[in-house]
Amino acid sequence: MDRSIVHGATPMPVAAGIGLRAPHVQRIMRERPPIAWLETHSENLFAAGGALHTAMESIRAEYPLSLHGVGLSLVSADALDGAHLARLLALVDRYQPALVSEHLCWGALDGRHSNDLLPLPFTEEAVTLAASRIGQVQDALGRDILVENISTYLRFDQGDYTEWEFVAEVVRRSGCGLLCDVNNIYVNSVNHGFDPHLYLRALPRAAVREIHLAGFTRKDNLEVPLLIDSHSRRVDAAVWDLYAEAIALFGPVPTLIEWDEDIPELEVLLAEAARAEEVLDARRAHAA
Repeated sequence: MDRSIVHGATPMPVAAGIGLRAPHVQRIMRERPPIAWLETHSENLFAAGGALHTAMESIRAEYPLSLHGVGLSLVSADALDGAHLARLLALVDRYQPALVSEHLCWGALDGRHSNDLLPLPFTEEAVTLAASRIGQVQDALGRDILVENISTYLRFDQGDYTEWEFVAEVVRRSGCGLLCDVNNIYVNSVNHGFDPHLYLRALPRAAVREIHLAGFTRKDNLEVPLLIDSHSRRVDAAVWDLYAEAIALFGPVPTLIEWDEDIPELEVLLAEAARAEEVLDARRAHAA
């Protein structure tokens, strides 16, 4: 069975959407602005009922939806959290999202949860574990998931792969899709001193099914450059340039504008999405 075909889900348009955040929920319900698609964090909907589900049922009737997980701790040394996975399955069954994604990282150990997405060693052992865990999640959900490359501020000294080789190998072995976060690639290229263009060119093109764009914070007056993936401002010019290259390489891909701190008026997010749409349109025109 082809698990990339999801029966009952509204297909994800190859267009630019925005992350659905609490300050905008009521306005989107009331005004139904022209947004191509919306993405929300899965864990925010793990409660069985309440006002948020009432709002989501209304919104989901009008907009294609993607569910983006932040708490599964996909590649932890611990076993997968069965209760978390069961809640995710119930949520997927309820809303039939076009896409379901998680982060290629870990974040919990021995019942202790970090408030961050923690990096993996780029080793053969980690590739094997990641592929196995992704397989378990895909089997449980009965569909492919996407995994996202994360931003990092430290890395392990030893490894068998570069970061981009590691991501590509996990995707290849697991058969999952890739959520390519272009901002995270740029952030890591500055923090760790590598060529972001080389990273993009190493990714499996057919596996890239979603792209994330966001703003970062630059920490000044330090001995070394440091960017923080803060999701708190407009997309940087350097990330827009890298995004244009990504679309040239991968073709038009559903693209999301993320904004999680200092959330502005909805018009700001829609303007960022419109700019991404211009890049997608330019690639379509070039291919025509």
